[in-house]
Amino acid sequence: MIVDEALGKIYETYYMQVYSFVMTLAGNKDTAQEITQETFFKVMTSKHSFRGESDQLSWLCAIAKNLFTDELRRKARNGGELPEDRPDDSKSIEERLTDKDMSFQIHLALHDLGEPYKEVFELRVFGELSFKQIGQIFKKTESWARVTYHRARLKLKERLDNNEI
Repeated sequence: MIVDEALGKIYETYYMQVYSFVMTLAGNKDTAQEITQETFFKVMTSKHSFRGESDQLSWLCAIAKNLFTDELRRKARNGGELPEDRPDDSKSIEERLTDKDMSFQIHLALHDLGEPYKEVFELRVFGELSFKQIGQIFKKTESWARVTYHRARLKLKERLDNNEI
């Protein structure tokens, strides 16, 4: 079916980006995986479809954010505590680079990051290369470069949030 192929393509293209976004909200791998899966499940089972008013990634992230907010409300109603030390999602890793102290911490974390994550991150952020160009350098696909970059961001963010530097 054409619809199943389109949904599969959306999942394949955007899974890591949505997961990365939810990870910045939740700060917890299990919750991030659950919300990300729930997001794609909702897309597949929903009667509402993408209307093209924004790009697909923004649409998916909006769904994920709503599901995350619903999860927080559900936990609060059931007597669970809201996380007080949620990561600051107002700044991305790239934005944190402008702060000199934070920049130094990121460079320390980046220094210990394994390959190919380190080089892909550096090429994207400091070299300002496109994912297509990064893929060509590694003789891989654009999707590989995109996924590798987002995994590098997750690894860096995790180390920074856990003060492993």
